[in-house]
Amino acid sequence: MDLSGKKAVVFGGTSGIGLATSLLLAADGAEVTAISRKPDKAGDLPNGITTRVCDVLDRKAVEAILSELSQIDILVTTATGGKRAYGPFLEMDLDGYKASFDKLWGYANVIRFGAKHVSDGGSITLVSGAPARNCQPGQVALSSVGGAVEAMMRAVASEVAPRIRVNAVSPGTIDTPMVIVQGAEREELYKKTTKNNLIPRAGRADEVAQGILFVIKNEFVTGTTVDVDGGWLLREP
Repeated sequence: MDLSGKKAVVFGGTSGIGLATSLLLAADGAEVTAISRKPDKAGDLPNGITTRVCDVLDRKAVEAILSELSQIDILVTTATGGKRAYGPFLEMDLDGYKASFDKLWGYANVIRFGAKHVSDGGSITLVSGAPARNCQPGQVALSSVGGAVEAMMRAVASEVAPRIRVNAVSPGTIDTPMVIVQGAEREELYKKTTKNNLIPRAGRADEVAQGILFVIKNEFVTGTTVDVDGGWLLREP
């Protein structure tokens, strides 16, 4: 797919992986609308990217903004939806576990109200996560949500084929603003969480964004998950 002049919408597109995706899409000539709850945090953005405010959990707002944007060639959602629960499941607060699924509900809103506005030959891309298929201790909530995202992606891909392609990209540990600790504590956290990876470091947001662009541009890819995880799936516990 030649992205020149294509209309792209990226939910969660002003921070982390979403921002990196918006920048790469714009650099390839797409007209990008980056949507998030707080778009100002992105700072100054290059030509080709405009920002809008929307919470993916606000169903009516999602429906309204997608109807307004209308014909879309590329629809991407990286928005997490809210907080994520960590720790052993048998000790986990179930409200926290339930809240982790806000990511899935946000994705569901975007697909449900966005698919009808995606042009023939267009694509929808979701972001899951490596714990979906290799759950490490304390990641039951992440694994559950990621697995649900990938299952929904495959089911929807079959339902909308061949008009629209639907894929997911699964990141491992990625250095993004979601991790709030800084300095030596941040370095130690990434060192600890990636030490058993085949590539023992945290990934960059742009490395994941390159995976997203791959599934967008390759017109022979649908219903699949592309892993950008530093070898997470082959790691030992």
